[in-house]
Amino acid sequence: MEMVAAMAVGMLVINPVLGLALGPVANRVEVDSLAMATSMAVAMAAWMRFRGHRVRPIVEMSLAMYAGFVVLFPLLWAGRIDAGGLMTGGHVLMLLFMLAAMLARPREYAAKHAH
Repeated sequence: MEMVAAMAVGMLVINPVLGLALGPVANRVEVDSLAMATSMAVAMAAWMRFRGHRVRPIVEMSLAMYAGFVVLFPLLWAGRIDAGGLMTGGHVLMLLFMLAAMLARPREYAAKHAH
């Protein structure tokens, strides 16, 4: 739950800054979705590091955020889903990939950490 809260903070705080930095290119749904994934990954990675997680699980969890969107890009380009489908489906897949990462390393996520 803490990681999801960190991701929400990233979307609220970092994503608007990234949107401004990217300018008009951020209007492309692929760029927007990756910027959003970056916003969430940065905040979540910082929180995970603060909580004492090792680097490898942090990288895996961050990649899970991008993967949820990237796997849907071919469907977007083929016209099988629209921008809304990419955003909705990407968020659902992202959470499923994160769950898979947690299930792959139960000790990492069930253990108490430094903070």
